[in-house]
Amino acid sequence: MNPDPRTADETLAALHFHLPEHRIAQTGAEPRDTSRLMHVGKQITHHTFRDLPALLRPGDLLVFNESRVIPARVMARKPVINSYGGGQVEVLLLREEEHNTWSAYLKPARRAGHELWLGEHRAEIIGQLDDGARLLRFDHDIKPHLDDIGRLPLPPYINAGDDDHHWRQRYQTVYARTPGSVAAPTAGLHFTPELLEQLDAMGVERTHVTLHVGAGTFKPITGSVNDHVMHAERYAVSEQAAHAINTARAQHRRIIAVGTTTVRTLESAWDGSQVQPGEGDTRIFITPGTPVHVPDLLITNLHLPGSTLLLLVAAFAGVDRIQAAYQAALDEDYRFYSLGDAMLLENTRE
Repeated sequence: MNPDPRTADETLAALHFHLPEHRIAQTGAEPRDTSRLMHVGKQITHHTFRDLPALLRPGDLLVFNESRVIPARVMARKPVINSYGGGQVEVLLLREEEHNTWSAYLKPARRAGHELWLGEHRAEIIGQLDDGARLLRFDHDIKPHLDDIGRLPLPPYINAGDDDHHWRQRYQTVYARTPGSVAAPTAGLHFTPELLEQLDAMGVERTHVTLHVGAGTFKPITGSVNDHVMHAERYAVSEQAAHAINTARAQHRRIIAVGTTTVRTLESAWDGSQVQPGEGDTRIFITPGTPVHVPDLLITNLHLPGSTLLLLVAAFAGVDRIQAAYQAALDEDYRFYSLGDAMLLENTRE
């Protein structure tokens, strides 16, 4: 494939599209695998997600991100001092930076030295990060208490209402295991236990990696692409997963990444010849012109214009293919974003 002569900013502009608000999915398909699925290769074809087995082959390897969304949105209160204070502060816990110290967004913002009470749990604001997040130091481990005091941090474009119990089940993949994300790896929301069993029975293999999705997944590109700074996100690849992936590559079997977070994990663990086991932070930013080495196919949802995720899928499948696919999605009434429909993209190296 000839390299695209456009700059990153020109590519982002070329990928811009207008999306009517009513096309943003507010509820997921039920059952989950009745969502629509667009297969984007040399041609574009339309399916439902439960048709996925017909598009895969025995011996294919599905790689899932097993991260679990935590109830990271907490309504805290300011302490009452001399009859003043006591107001509420919305806290979005981002991640545990070190033992009992978390980065968090506060609304309204508070300065270092102030304290907050999250339920019966005290936190002191001890600093500020470059992106405006605050550092909160707790007296003890807050994680075991989040189920009681927190709510799931749904994307801002979902009109969530008050039914947190519903969202704790619906905004979570059926295979989620390792807590740590503040947003779901949404490509996996289409899978059901029955569909996974069907894929197992036909000889499609699967393995799991972990990338804890941060709030940066909602951050649009507001200036030049080259100036955009990705938030650090933690990932882990087990020995077992690395072995499964490297074996599939060596045997020329296809690797299917479920979600852009899985692509970012695999490419972060790629050492130039194979995927290395281990864990760490990644700020990898995949844009058109960046080769994607590991996965051959990608299952993903339909992303926001002006987003890093849109650039990633364009890097994976090619700018022209993504332009055509998104136009088809608009023409064919696909549902967009976290709870919407899905695509199965072929890597341009195919």
